[in-house]
Amino acid sequence: MDAYDEDPGARPDPGGPARARLPEASPTDADSSADADSRADVDASAQGRSPADVDSSVGIQSPAGADSRAGIQAPAGVDPEAGAAAVRGAGSAGSAAPGADAPVPPPAPRTGVAALSPRYQVAAALALAVVGVAACVHLLMVFLSLAPANTVTKQHGKAVEEWVFPEFEQNWKLFAPNPLQQNIAVQVRAVVRAKDGGRRTTGWTDLSAQDGAAIDGNLVPSHTQQNELRRAWDFFTATHSTDNRPVGMRGSLSEQYLRRIVVMRLYRTYPADRDGVIQRVQIRSSTTNVQPPEWSRERVSDKPIYRVLPWWTVTADEAAGGVR
Repeated sequence: MDAYDEDPGARPDPGGPARARLPEASPTDADSSADADSRADVDASAQGRSPADVDSSVGIQSPAGADSRAGIQAPAGVDPEAGAAAVRGAGSAGSAAPGADAPVPPPAPRTGVAALSPRYQVAAALALAVVGVAACVHLLMVFLSLAPANTVTKQHGKAVEEWVFPEFEQNWKLFAPNPLQQNIAVQVRAVVRAKDGGRRTTGWTDLSAQDGAAIDGNLVPSHTQQNELRRAWDFFTATHSTDNRPVGMRGSLSEQYLRRIVVMRLYRTYPADRDGVIQRVQIRSSTTNVQPPEWSRERVSDKPIYRVLPWWTVTADEAAGGVR
């Protein structure tokens, strides 16, 4: 009986003649074995059997048996089952859920109010609350100044007027049936006491023209350039009769407000340290009708109409340049 008739389970002698007569495995044979194993696994899965049962049924030996046939021995002291278990453990570890052992990223840095300390957060919350309350009170005061007479305005009308006038006064001229169709320019001249004691009267200075030149070509003109002088003049005309007499308590307030504005503007044009001290001022308005378009048949006068106010004496603090 030769080596091929021996028991397949018997372990051949590594140095014996059986090893010499075993043929060497070629790459083609290895590929064929791999294909056979793959087909066997697929068939086993389809029939509900494990790969081990398929291997035993078709006569396919485990890798340990293949090593025995090839005459390759496992290293001394190494258990083949332990090695297979280690391989299976490595495979299962590699297929663990991604990110299971990944480091936790640091939290995003805080910004805005959240980045402040608790003490400053409380201060910021209080500041926002104060601003919100002030805005609500201001809107309420403006609304009451425009609303028809009611119980609140009858009892607290003076407080509303002191809050709104003259800086925050509102009107409905834009929505009137006949909106304003005139150009009104506010002009002023003054009596100046020079350093040598002499007095001189300046020419008329067009303050509205100065504001118009500052606004022309300016993408973001200031609120004072657009509305300060215009609103002061509207406030004056609303509280005075046609003969320039004040009507009510707000009349004197409007005079003071307008006078302080024009004196401040004059000191910009005629500095006190160079031209002297302003003692008296006189204001006038120049009203010119807006001309209709060329295609219109309407014709209006283009001559200015002047409204000249009396001379006002500048107070001591205003004369010293206190309103600058």
